[in-house]
Parts: sequence; C-alpha cells; structure tokens
Amino acid sequence: MPMQLFVGDVVALKKPHPCGGHNWEILRTGMDFRIKCLTCGHSVMLPRTKLEKGIKSIVKQAKTETVEPE
Repeated sequence: MPMQLFVGDVVALKKPHPCGGHNWEILRTGMDFRIKCLTCGHSVMLPRTKLEKGIKSIVKQAKTETVEPE
C-alpha cells in the first residue's frame, strides 16, 4: 500500500541534499513525485518507490479538505 502523501507535505529524507538540507516540500504526486529542497530551492523528480524508501519522517502535513457527502 503506498504512503499517503499530498501536495504541500514537508518530508525529511534520510540522505541530505548537497546543500545540507534534509527537508523537502512535495510539489507533485503520482507515479513520479516532484519535490523541492527547502534550503536551496532546487527541485527534482523521483519515482514513488525511491521517494518512499528515502523518507525518514513527515515534518508537516498539508491541510487537506475533505468534502463530506450531503
């Protein structure tokens, strides 16, 4: 079962970016994820499997609005 990750979530990865940052913001989800380093602003595309293996923790979850049926 894939992890529940949404656009706007901030995740900490196990390996640091060359700039020294660990925290990344998710910009796009799907089979491939686009993530942006919060230290230097560099963005990269990663396959879902590689990103899920590299996540150490979810730092901040985006506010997701749920629509309740009437």
